[in-house]
Amino acid sequence: MPKQSATGALLGLALGDALGYPAEFKTVPLIESAFGPWRGLELPRRALVSDDTQMTLAVGRALRTALDRGDVTPEGLEGPLRAAFVEWYRSPENNRAPGGTCLRACELLTDQGRTWQDASQTGSKGCGANMRVAPIGLAPGLSGEQRAGAAQLQAALTHGHPTALAASDLTAHAVHLLAQGTDPAGLVGRLRSYALEHRTHYDHTWLGDLWTRAQDPGPEHFIARGWDECLEILGRLQEAVRTVSPETDPCLATGEGWIAEEALATGLLCFLLFPEEPVTALRRAACTAGDSDSIACLTGAFAGAWLGAGAWPADWAERIEYRGDLLALATLWDA
Repeated sequence: MPKQSATGALLGLALGDALGYPAEFKTVPLIESAFGPWRGLELPRRALVSDDTQMTLAVGRALRTALDRGDVTPEGLEGPLRAAFVEWYRSPENNRAPGGTCLRACELLTDQGRTWQDASQTGSKGCGANMRVAPIGLAPGLSGEQRAGAAQLQAALTHGHPTALAASDLTAHAVHLLAQGTDPAGLVGRLRSYALEHRTHYDHTWLGDLWTRAQDPGPEHFIARGWDECLEILGRLQEAVRTVSPETDPCLATGEGWIAEEALATGLLCFLLFPEEPVTALRRAACTAGDSDSIACLTGAFAGAWLGAGAWPADWAERIEYRGDLLALATLWDA
């Protein structure tokens, strides 16, 4: 039976989100006093998710619309993305502690006379940029250039900081590699090579004149700032995978995940500590002092892309919020 990477990744993302959501903003001792030892964390009966899953679905729907209309191009994706983000912004269900950058940018995106570059918050590299990017790593038939461009564009509509763009590109690339069967043991090395290869490549086709909104002397300088911050944290991650005890809070090694490159690194660390134990990886990610739901949703996306739909307990997968919406996208891409 095929492993169904898209189903595994999207369900894993939502399960991590729901497991980490009640733990967000709490210290590890506080989480364990409220919910018990981390290795026994249970999915809440009502498995509600945060804005992380809601915005992942927005990206997924926009990507599906672009694919239905033909080739994925900057023009073909920007309109559906913008519409999906504005719909999320106006939704009565947008009451799950959404990030300030997403709210500010989406409010500006409601003005159809404004270019998306003028709505982008170029000073922000919050994890909202990449907690939602997994669908772009999962959709079949995209070229490497389309995957990278689409990952950066979906980030840039809200979070225009170069590190947000690079971290989103790397997150989608990691999901794609794992879905394709790349051995987790070699993953960080592959990501470092990818970052070095793209370090000074500013994609004008996908980003337009976004770089001019920052203070950089040129587009290559702008984008290199982002890749350099990602390379630095990938170095820390490589060391942490070898040396960190699973019993200590992963945030101590690779950061609390409020910003994009830390969410990528700490989400990956939790997965790489337990590559064949996806539920344990999710529990470790949820019991962290940082942005627990975003860290755990990325861990779930990585583990699910690698192991497929069979990674998750059936009774968990059956009660996750938005299950029907997640499966509609996943089934299409696994077919």
